[in-house]
Amino acid sequence: MIFVFMYLPIFVLAFYSFNKSPYSATWQGFTWQWYQKLFNDERILSALNHSLLVAFGAVGISAVLGTLMAVGLARYEFPGKKIYQSIAYLPLLIPDIAIAVATLVCLAAFAIPLSLWTIVAAHVVFCLAYIGLVVSSRFNNLDPHLEEAALDLGATPLQAFIQVLLPQLMPGIISGCLLAFVLSLDDFLIASFTAGSGASTLPMEIFSRIRTGVKPDINALSVMLISITGIVALIAELIRASGENRP
Repeated sequence: MIFVFMYLPIFVLAFYSFNKSPYSATWQGFTWQWYQKLFNDERILSALNHSLLVAFGAVGISAVLGTLMAVGLARYEFPGKKIYQSIAYLPLLIPDIAIAVATLVCLAAFAIPLSLWTIVAAHVVFCLAYIGLVVSSRFNNLDPHLEEAALDLGATPLQAFIQVLLPQLMPGIISGCLLAFVLSLDDFLIASFTAGSGASTLPMEIFSRIRTGVKPDINALSVMLISITGIVALIAELIRASGENRP
C-alpha cells in the first residue's frame, strides 16, 4: 500500500503522457506526438541546456571542494575542526527557501547581477554538502596503512593522495557527483530566486507552463525527468554499494 501511495501518481502521469487528447481528463487514444513535440520546442531545449550547464558547473566545483573537505576532516587535525565538522553539512538540513533567500540577500549585498552563474554558485552550496557527506562515508572502509606504506616507500604526500587515496575514494566521489547532479537538475526553488533575466532552467520552464493548466507535453517532459533521475540515482547507488564491498 505504501508503494502504491508513492508511485501511483507517477504511473498516472506516464499513462496520460501518451494521451492523444490535449486535455488530461479524457482518453482519446495512444500517441507519441507529445514526446516528439518536446524535441521541437526551442524554449524547452534552451531551458534544458541551461539546466545541464548549471548542473555540470555546480557538480564540477563541488566535486573538488567536497572531496578536499572530506579528506581534510578525516585525515587532519586543526583548530576549530569540531565546530567546522558540525556546520559543514548544515545545507542538508536547512530548508531550500532559507538557502535561496540567504543567497539572494548575499548577492544583493555585493551588488552581483543575477545570471546563470549565480544559480551555479547557489547550487554549489548544497551540492558541496552532499558530495562531502558521501565521500566522508567512504573513509569508513579505507585502510589508512596503505597511505603510510606509500609514504614510507618514498612517495610524496601529493603522490600518495593521487595514486593511493584518490582511487579508493573514486566510487564515493562518482556516487556523490551523480546524486548532486540529480538534485541540481531538479531544483526549482533556489534557481527561481537566483536566476537572472533569460536564465530559465527546466523546472522553472515547467512551472511557468503549468500555471495555465497541465498539458500532455508537460506530462511527457515530467516522465522523462523522472526516468532520468531514477536511472542516475540507481547508478549512483550501485557505484556506492560496489565501492563499499570492494576490499
